[in-house]
Amino acid sequence: MRERFLDYVWESGGLSARAIRAILTPVGWAYGAVVRLRNRAYDLGWLASVPLALPTISVGNLTVGGTGKTPVSAWLVSRLRTAGARPSIVLRGYGGDEPLVHKRLNPATPIIVNANRVRGVEQAKAAHATVAVLDDGFQHRRAKRNADIVLLSADRFGPVRTLPAGPWREPLTALARAQMVIVTRKYASPLRARELLSHAMRFAPNASGGVIHLSMDALMPWGSGPSRSLDGLSGRTVLAISAIGDPRAFESQLRSVGGKVDGAAFPDHHRFSRSEAEELAQRAANVAYVVCTLKDAVKLALFWPREAPPLWYLSQRVIVESGGESLGRLVADFAH
Repeated sequence: MRERFLDYVWESGGLSARAIRAILTPVGWAYGAVVRLRNRAYDLGWLASVPLALPTISVGNLTVGGTGKTPVSAWLVSRLRTAGARPSIVLRGYGGDEPLVHKRLNPATPIIVNANRVRGVEQAKAAHATVAVLDDGFQHRRAKRNADIVLLSADRFGPVRTLPAGPWREPLTALARAQMVIVTRKYASPLRARELLSHAMRFAPNASGGVIHLSMDALMPWGSGPSRSLDGLSGRTVLAISAIGDPRAFESQLRSVGGKVDGAAFPDHHRFSRSEAEELAQRAANVAYVVCTLKDAVKLALFWPREAPPLWYLSQRVIVESGGESLGRLVADFAH
């Protein structure tokens, strides 16, 4: 699988992985130079940042996938709504899964899919929103938002190598543009997350910081029926299907509750075909549970055979372990 190959190239200490990285490193230097030049042009006003039609919060990251932008964005939207705002989510919608996930998590929220974030926020205002949340907006410097929340994953953090030699879109120095830096964790320890946050805050002296645990919540059936406790996975065989930025974190979570995991990982945002769904259903014939993420379920369920074992997805709970006061102030500022 492409994602596993990239993980190998970016993270392995093996001889072939190091050789491939050595070949790609000069390209990464060139990419990094272009990124720095572009950011400098925005910083000096040579490239214009366009004021947006609504107060706007961006939830972004510095790496390719796997930091939890979608669940954190959805959680932020729910908090804004509770505080009295009328939020809208604006995103590119790459792969088609993210808008469907947001619609399921926040069904009353306008979801605007537009690669042009400036135009997207205008559409959000036309939908009677009072605040916009950009899901994956940190690198979109043309859109002049009011606050940037930048996520770092404690599960995936490693050497800073820019694309294509590594997963980094920008170096850690870019955190200086952030108003808040949040470290997310799924299976990494709280200590690991705190250590990463302490390191990251050196590059963002004017930002506030926090840690969010993207915790497993329950097994949810796709369709009707009650949820099930994760305790039911203990000692049971599980076909873990994922097309996300960090499939290993998903599989590690299932193993942490005792599941005997057989992983079926696909590239991030993969669009499942009917034939792939049928092959997975055949593979699931002898397992106790077929479990995917909500991001996968919104696509895979379209083709899941009726006669196949039930399809379950792992719901997540956003637990703010630190930085709650800062997040609360941010929500309050944008809700009034």
